[in-house]
Amino acid sequence: MPRLLAASLAALLFLAQAALAGPPNILFIFSDDHAYQAISAYGDARKLIETPAIDRIAREGMRFDRCLVPNSICGPSRATVLTGLYSHRNGFFNNENSRFDGSQTTLPKLLQAAGYQTAIIGKWHLVSEPTGFDHWQILPGQGEYYHPEMIVDGKQIKEQGYVTDVITERSLEWLNKRDPKRPFFLMVQHKAPHRQWEPPLRLLGHDHDRQYPEPPTLADDFAGRGPAEHEQKMMISRDMNEGDLKLQTPKRLTAEERKTWDAYYEPRNAKFREAKLTGNELLRWRYNRYLHDYLACVRAVDDSVGRLLAALDEAKLADNTIVVYTSDQGFYLGEHGWFDKRWIFDESLRTPLVVRWPGVTEPGKTSSAMVSNLDFAPTLLAAAGQPVPGEMQGHDFGPVLRGQTPADWRKSFYYHYYEWPTHGVRPHYGVVTDRFKLVRFYTGKEPYWELFDRQTDPLELRSVWGQADYRQTQEELLAELARLRKELAVPDPDPPGSNGKTPPN
Repeated sequence: MPRLLAASLAALLFLAQAALAGPPNILFIFSDDHAYQAISAYGDARKLIETPAIDRIAREGMRFDRCLVPNSICGPSRATVLTGLYSHRNGFFNNENSRFDGSQTTLPKLLQAAGYQTAIIGKWHLVSEPTGFDHWQILPGQGEYYHPEMIVDGKQIKEQGYVTDVITERSLEWLNKRDPKRPFFLMVQHKAPHRQWEPPLRLLGHDHDRQYPEPPTLADDFAGRGPAEHEQKMMISRDMNEGDLKLQTPKRLTAEERKTWDAYYEPRNAKFREAKLTGNELLRWRYNRYLHDYLACVRAVDDSVGRLLAALDEAKLADNTIVVYTSDQGFYLGEHGWFDKRWIFDESLRTPLVVRWPGVTEPGKTSSAMVSNLDFAPTLLAAAGQPVPGEMQGHDFGPVLRGQTPADWRKSFYYHYYEWPTHGVRPHYGVVTDRFKLVRFYTGKEPYWELFDRQTDPLELRSVWGQADYRQTQEELLAELARLRKELAVPDPDPPGSNGKTPPN
């Protein structure tokens, strides 16, 4: 049978099966600051952690290796997921003073109008109240790790327990109470592993005091790069506080919980204080303490994913449910000596994404296609059989999930970070291709450009801007950046207030 005919028949068979099953359910699991390096399916060389539940989604679906975010910070990424729009179009630029306009068109509103039951449980972080959801239970602001306050359909309550477990339990409750005759869209949005990386008490000591392999750039001195990289305030060596490092006990623990906490941390903290570490020894201690706490939070998230997948299996929902696991952006786990995100550089720009779509996505596949959280809304709308609004700036990557990446799929990507002064990262924008990254740091007394060749410099350690052998590449990227800014209608200058506070002069 000719290959084209076979593919057409397979597509018709899928459509017929989908029509019988009805629109797919959608389980969207979203964590905060989860680095792809901390998902074992991504095969990080340091082998930091095993994440069997998240790996299961990848094994039974597709792992995306180039999922990029347009603005690497929590609130703006959440706004992009909902709207399929860049920050300058959805109006949420930064975490300092932005407020989400809930009157605009969003993914949950469109699915709700199409007959889906919609719910969001967990971290919201968009200031205004959620719209487009039949039910919502959200953390106010950043939320707390222990015994968190939550807002349930407008009413504030206090939950008992660890935040990841609470979000999981409430999500399972909603799944069990939903109308089984209608499709659902459930957003399970974890606070973890956001700073201050406060672990569940059951996982203290999970790594048996492991000394973690160090990234080659842990002691980066930023030679070969400009002022922005030197001026930032996100160094493990100097910018973590006592709460980050668990040198003080969280106030929200009960007396019994504090005993467990102190039994683990206090002997180790006493030993640390006695050692009076300095220099690289102090950096290594901080790095290992950071990874212990961060990865314990990740383990709890993975446990949550496992419980959610098991619930789908038990309810016989798995075959007609799209499962997405992703995060709001990437995160630094010691690369360049950093924690946090914000930069156009890869550990920040790339977010993990694994998708399981039974009957559509061939299990165990990977994709290097340049996708984005801009694309989530169009993709899920199309999967639900709904039209994609023309104003959305993302694209449906359903064909990629079917193993048929379109020939005209994006080859370049526009990035724009606005917020100031948090962590001292200068606002910047740029264009990303498979090989190159052109960046404009456009504030300060001396705005400047950087150009990185990820083929020869995968760790992004030296800018080749202005070098003669990159002159043609530089001109091509400048032209592509100008084209993207025009196509996306990026305002110039930035809209008032978009930076949070006045950027450096």
